[in-house]
Amino acid sequence: MNDYYAILGLERTCTAEEIKAAYRRASRAHHPDLVGSTPETVERFKQINAAYEVLSDPQKREMYDLGIDPLAPGGTPGAGSGDRFTGFGAGFTGFGDIFEAVFNAAAGAPRAGQQGPLPRASRGRDQLERLSIDLVQAVFGGTATVSYSTYLTCGACSGSGCAPGTRPVSCAACQGRGVRERLVRSLLGTMRTMDPCRQCQGYGSLITTPCPDCSGHGRVRGRRSADITIPAGVDSGNRLRLTGQGEAGPAGGPPADLYVEFKVRRHPDFVRQGDDLVARLAVPMTAAALGATIQVETLDGPHGITVRPGSQPGASVVLEGLGVTRLNGRGRGDLRVELDIKVPTELDEAQRELLRRLASERGEERPDAGLSPAHGGMFSRLKDKLSGK
Repeated sequence: MNDYYAILGLERTCTAEEIKAAYRRASRAHHPDLVGSTPETVERFKQINAAYEVLSDPQKREMYDLGIDPLAPGGTPGAGSGDRFTGFGAGFTGFGDIFEAVFNAAAGAPRAGQQGPLPRASRGRDQLERLSIDLVQAVFGGTATVSYSTYLTCGACSGSGCAPGTRPVSCAACQGRGVRERLVRSLLGTMRTMDPCRQCQGYGSLITTPCPDCSGHGRVRGRRSADITIPAGVDSGNRLRLTGQGEAGPAGGPPADLYVEFKVRRHPDFVRQGDDLVARLAVPMTAAALGATIQVETLDGPHGITVRPGSQPGASVVLEGLGVTRLNGRGRGDLRVELDIKVPTELDEAQRELLRRLASERGEERPDAGLSPAHGGMFSRLKDKLSGK
């Protein structure tokens, strides 16, 4: 029996569109008027036409898949054997089809009339959008509007995919069932399995007049806005889920969800560390030495802090409860104010004299007094190492 699939260079699972395309390619490549008329080219062209005649006709193709050549004299099955099973030739569809049929039967796959067509409508895909917010919004919460591009249900056809005034028609190939029975010849005998209908792709109906606005998909691309409430305490990377605010599903299917991911912009004065805030405060040397009360701006407004007398560089003042709101709702973190003690760089003569007098009063005329060997400082340790002690 002729291998019509091989003649057109096709697989057995090919679609009707693939058969047409393969026939056109083969015809152009082997037409006797184009490549020269010889007995070989004429015979090859006859085989191509015969293959297309069989494979393009659903009934003839089904017969051929069962091992019967519709073009053979009397439609006899394969090579005139007189038996419908021709061994491991073209009439045998392979172990893959055997296992498919067996497993379908074992899994209780429904037969024709027991399984409805596939629904056209399906849920859309979830969508992710990013929203930049200020640190103030992250600390206290707030509201915002997110505008984004997505799929919307087509207004012209209300998601049906059909032009106004029309509706899908039942598929004649599968009588609206969405599936077609297929007989599989195997070592175990003739078995029945089911495949999605090639004509309607398993839907059981055809959209003969698609909606011009959505081309039959039931949805169009557009923009949408959503008002959201920003939870107090969110941080960069946190996501908020908006149910049903994602893209609309095909063919009027339910919409998906929208996820909004927050990105907190940097603040010029405060740095976030978990639920705490950190800020730096420039403190004059005299205020650090004598102590002072200084008004600072916080996210809650002005607040006074106390700089203790003798505060050293790197010291900090903690303002409890003035940090970031905790997402669990259990209060707020702290605000830590780090002291940046400023040493004056420009002094007039009177100021220099005052500092000299202060140094004299404190016995600090020699700044290197603390580096004496008696204190075991760096220089003394280096001297001991060089001397072998």
